[in-house]
Amino acid sequence: MTIVDTHCHLDAAQFDADRKAVIARAESAGVRTIVCPAISLDSARQVLGLASAYDGIYAAVGVHPNDCADFDDEMLAALRELAARPKVVAIGEIGLDYYWKRVPPETQKRALRAQLGLAAELGLPVILHSRESNADLLWEFAQWVGPIRKTRGSDAILGIWHAFSGDAAQAKEAHELGLLIGLGGPVTFQSPRTEQLHKLVSGLELDRLVLETDAPYLAPHPLRGRRNEPGYLSLIADRIAALHAISREALAERTTMTALRCFERIAYRYQGKQEAGC
Repeated sequence: MTIVDTHCHLDAAQFDADRKAVIARAESAGVRTIVCPAISLDSARQVLGLASAYDGIYAAVGVHPNDCADFDDEMLAALRELAARPKVVAIGEIGLDYYWKRVPPETQKRALRAQLGLAAELGLPVILHSRESNADLLWEFAQWVGPIRKTRGSDAILGIWHAFSGDAAQAKEAHELGLLIGLGGPVTFQSPRTEQLHKLVSGLELDRLVLETDAPYLAPHPLRGRRNEPGYLSLIADRIAALHAISREALAERTTMTALRCFERIAYRYQGKQEAGC
């Protein structure tokens, strides 16, 4: 079984002591493709270093809403240069975050709009972050989608809503706007609050779901509270497969193909390996 971790912060300091072993454990667990989104320019350079060092690791470059206080044209130009690297597959992690209140909302929106524009310019998907900002994020994304649809088509996958925390109506709107739903550790939790999430997930279309760990954060049950790793992705896959009453293998195949539809640069490399018999 091969599964794709579409969101993993392998550059985080929590992995400094044993990063190589973490990656090896992920490969042993069938997680042989990992997308590492940046949260800042420094982080972008780090994930690009990891992507250069490991065949199955890919990078997304972007500035997180909680790190965008100083976002300017110079920063955007630096991102444009970094995004030209061969193993950059998306612009992200970008979005809005009203929970931490580290950066004023209007500053976050300006950074988001600029980075959405960069994604459009480069023909890359986006990885979106939203915390207590779902309505505003959907509105901003909808404004961007209109012109993009004219060039990429009405059925194009334009990105991933990472760590989806919305309701069924927002999931439907995200679908209509060309966004995939990223699901991670919380889908394995057991509580009255997560019962609503389980009901939501069981009703979502499988070809609009992708798997993620968000490691080192949000480890799945029964490892909740520990450092998360990409190798734990199978626990998330098991829970979603159970919610959809299908096998883990079937879920892995569907979500892997969906991830490849989103990240076209990975798909090209993947297809090349298949043709070479690797």
